[in-house]
Amino acid sequence: MSQQATTPPEDAELSHLAEPEHLDYGTRPPLWLTVVKWALIALALAVLLYVAQELIEAGHWLMVILVAFVAMCILAVYSTRRAVPLKYLLPGLLFALALQIWPLIYTVSLSFTNYGDGHLISKEEAISAIEASSVRPVEGSARFSLNIAVPEGQDAATGDLTYLLTDPDGNFFAGDLEGVEPLDPATVEAGISGRITSAEGFTILSASEVNDRSADLAEFAVPTETGGIKQIGLSEAFIGEPTKVWDEATDTITDTLTGRVYVPEGANFVPQDGVGPPLPQGWLENVGLDNYTEALTNPTLRAGFIKVLLWNFAFAAITVVSTFLLGMLLALLFNDARLKGRGIYRSLLILPYALPIYVTALVWSSMFNQDFGLINSVTGLDINWLGDPWMARLALLITNLWLGFPYMFIVCTGALQSIPGEVREAAAIDGAGPFRTIRSVIMPLLLVAVGPLLIASFAFNFNNFGLVFLFNEGGPFIGGQSQVGSTDLLISWAYRLALGGTQPNFGLASAIAVFIFFIVALISYQGFRSTKALEDVN
Repeated sequence: MSQQATTPPEDAELSHLAEPEHLDYGTRPPLWLTVVKWALIALALAVLLYVAQELIEAGHWLMVILVAFVAMCILAVYSTRRAVPLKYLLPGLLFALALQIWPLIYTVSLSFTNYGDGHLISKEEAISAIEASSVRPVEGSARFSLNIAVPEGQDAATGDLTYLLTDPDGNFFAGDLEGVEPLDPATVEAGISGRITSAEGFTILSASEVNDRSADLAEFAVPTETGGIKQIGLSEAFIGEPTKVWDEATDTITDTLTGRVYVPEGANFVPQDGVGPPLPQGWLENVGLDNYTEALTNPTLRAGFIKVLLWNFAFAAITVVSTFLLGMLLALLFNDARLKGRGIYRSLLILPYALPIYVTALVWSSMFNQDFGLINSVTGLDINWLGDPWMARLALLITNLWLGFPYMFIVCTGALQSIPGEVREAAAIDGAGPFRTIRSVIMPLLLVAVGPLLIASFAFNFNNFGLVFLFNEGGPFIGGQSQVGSTDLLISWAYRLALGGTQPNFGLASAIAVFIFFIVALISYQGFRSTKALEDVN
């Protein structure tokens, strides 16, 4: 008798769950949906094409390749009905690339350069700027009617300067550091004297705005084949010949008026005899590990780095511990069902978290003022909170405690409400008192939920630039120096190096930012390993 295999009834009922249904790719979507899809794809590709053209004009070929790759990904993913997961993942990947990965790569790349004030352009552009800024009038040369502008959309105080010129024949031109370009008369309006009063694509500066940028204009000139175009007053410009001439064979610049020779050194042209300052226009170049070496070996920077690093760790650690303990204790207090009006109290406690940090930091800074601050007035003390290094650190920690405990209170309240009541009842039956229950039962369960958030809070406060800058800008500064403040964090110190000095050095600041990244990454990695061990509590 042959034995026939049969499927049990219960297996037959579940058999439809064993094999997933395959999508029917033969079903066509509505026509309007297809049109919308391809319209959005075309719009995205058009935007990327425009970006690529701008990058090509700027000479950023690596970015052009990256933009082309992104365009290919969009076309490949969204033009087909397959790769469904990628349709959802691709936007997130692109945003991560644009907002996380690219800034990181760009910062690292800057750390290997001397990028900073006076070192923003190539050597060829620096030579052109030096020659153009040294022009003197050529006898018998024509004069231009002049107005000064910046490209439309740029800020008048920081935008790229542009000369709007009218020659004696009535032709219109726009001149910048790249040279002179003719303007279409149809896009230009001029006054009776021929001076341009408006031009498409440009914003003309007012007399006060021109005066504010007098220092920039003193070094600005439009390069030409024979020299440059230079401003005279507010309404005229002339064609001149340079008095500083570059010799390509010897790579030197000679001042034809004084006979002084300048040689390249440290991305600047410096006097060959070593007497006198270098020429103001420098150039961007790769310096290798010099910025890292400077940060680690320069006595001033090294002493400042170690001092700021130690305070940075202390500030972040004390902030996290203090805000967590206060937030947890308040959460335990207001988690008691016997307390009436808990909702009102909780709402009041999160008010500091709802206020903007720039308002709170400035208010607390004024409250700590020695002469008329609220704290000294109410307590009767005469403490120089913002002038003494240790008092300033204490004041900053108190301010950050006020700002940070509501967040921990909210997080701990939610975590406490997720702990089953039976756990506490079991601890009480076993004879555990309130403090033993908190230490041995509630705290381990609480840390499972809030452990990663404590690490994130440490990383945030490690780089809490906004609070430090608004509270006292990293001060006080001791010893007659203005580089390292007593409450400076690494991030505020890097900001001061990059933007606060007379010659900002973005390359050195980027190197310090790389140090900060690795420090925070190592601490976060170790912290997440520790919090992973807490999962065994469950």
